[in-house]
Amino acid sequence: MILENYYEIENNNIRVSRQQASDFAKHVANDFNPLHDTDSKRFCVPGDLLFGLVLDQYGLSQNMRFVFSGMVGDDIELHFPDSTTAAADSFTISGSNGKDYLHIERSGGTTLDKALVHRLIQAYVAFSGHAFPYVLVPLMEAHSVMINPDRPLVIYENMEIHLDRLDITDPDLKLSGTRFNINKKRGKVQLMFTLQDNGEVIGKGTKNMVLGGLRQYDAKRMQSVVDDYLQRQQQFTSTLGG
Repeated sequence: MILENYYEIENNNIRVSRQQASDFAKHVANDFNPLHDTDSKRFCVPGDLLFGLVLDQYGLSQNMRFVFSGMVGDDIELHFPDSTTAAADSFTISGSNGKDYLHIERSGGTTLDKALVHRLIQAYVAFSGHAFPYVLVPLMEAHSVMINPDRPLVIYENMEIHLDRLDITDPDLKLSGTRFNINKKRGKVQLMFTLQDNGEVIGKGTKNMVLGGLRQYDAKRMQSVVDDYLQRQQQFTSTLGG
């Protein structure tokens, strides 16, 4: 993965085009959420790409928390604080429109090893991209609710990781548990995971998402959403000769 292919940077300001965001979602994260399509009216930059950009710019710390406060469109230029500001325990990524989009908290040791950072990014986005449909759909079915099949809305809210050490060579993430809290038409899903290095557990983390427009689970309609998602994935793979 060459992360530089998915953004443009100038004077600590980063811009992600629709095409770059869509390419990252499909090529790297295996994420076929329509929100990341170049022609989507509700287009937004994948949260996993923003996560990767922070690690790429500032390194990987043992304890990190990322809080997302807005969906980044393609016309938003993001300001990444200089290294002096970002050296603090917390800092915020803001946009050219004056809005804050991502707040980062971190502590413990930090590594700037680009090869390690990129391996960790790849491991995380591979895990994250697997959530729909393989984790979220069975979870919704178990709770007898589903997202709106006509306007599916799954929003990245926050995530955190905690590492026992940073001398990692082959990072991998494994799902260790889930939680699903429902409040009328809104649901909050937490995915818990362990971080492993060559099979040894060396950390843990959580990813939290918000599901909007919940309604009674309908197996037939939910299956059509899954089929459409997998068809989009298969069509994309076939264009690559896969």
